Amino acid sequence: MGATCCGYTRAIWTRLADTRLFLALSDPVRRSEILLKISLVLLHLLFAGVVFIFDKGFIEKAKREPWYPASYAFVFVATLVQYFLTSGTSPGYVLDAQDDVNEKDALARRALLTAKQPASTKNGNVITIDASIYSSGNATAWTKMVMDSYPPGTTTRSFTCTYCNILQPPRARHCHDCDKCVLQFDHHCAWLGACVGQGNHCLFWWYLCEESILCIWTTFLYIEFLVHNASKAWWEALIMALLLVCLSLILIFLLLLFIFHSYLVLTNQTTYELVRRRRIGYLRSVPERVYPFSKGICLNLYLFCCASKRNGIYRLEPLPTAAELEEKSRPCTCIDLLTCRCC
Repeated sequence: MGATCCGYTRAIWTRLADTRLFLALSDPVRRSEILLKISLVLLHLLFAGVVFIFDKGFIEKAKREPWYPASYAFVFVATLVQYFLTSGTSPGYVLDAQDDVNEKDALARRALLTAKQPASTKNGNVITIDASIYSSGNATAWTKMVMDSYPPGTTTRSFTCTYCNILQPPRARHCHDCDKCVLQFDHHCAWLGACVGQGNHCLFWWYLCEESILCIWTTFLYIEFLVHNASKAWWEALIMALLLVCLSLILIFLLLLFIFHSYLVLTNQTTYELVRRRRIGYLRSVPERVYPFSKGICLNLYLFCCASKRNGIYRLEPLPTAAELEEKSRPCTCIDLLTCRCC
């Protein structure tokens, strides 16, 4: 009997060991990411749940006006969904972008050769197209695409990552936490457990927006409770006051972060470019008040929200020329404002 139970337990353990969840929990990095996400959900449930537990006025108001708690619940759920969507979306790894470009180029060449070879003439003779006509030499499509983003005369050795041994386009950087190169690297977010880059920066901005709205709404509910119930149960008011202090600090941090990233979006910058400007070779000679990749507020917003990819391939921004930098360094005048040059 004991041997049977031991064998049954061993079989269950073997099946569990083969599951993805167990493999994820056995990896320290994955385990910390999972615990971080669980902690975030519990933290949201704590701050929001206290309102429903202590605030009897909020419950009565919910009975009279059910749309109010329904709206709050919608923002609450949407914020958590946005968080998991942001953390689960690829930031735009350079290696993945390289594979996509080379694969699409290979498919295009294959389709071109299939369409052109063989081609029959009217007298029945077959014309064979030499495939070498369509070859691009030793350079891959990714190498040509990246080198077109740099000034003429730039060598591939200058912008090859020493860790990934991959050619980096402008604005890309190797993340030591993810151990991968990221397109338009902004920062590695410990709260997300992932990098913020070209692929998920827009989602990250929307997450900050939704989280700020939820935090402001929850802070208002806390203040409303303390105003109307401070003279009743003192321990409830004490708990709510302590949570309100913590919530206020979180709110200040969120608003500052949201404003900061909104500024980055409007000027087409990243956190890494702003903080380490003097350490980036192609930005070292650019004046402080000049935004080399900015194309005006309206176009910056469009590229940020709607055009991170083009035909399924990440869009690479070339380095501005000397003439473009000189034009960007020229201060805006009243005529420029009227003609929307700054926008």
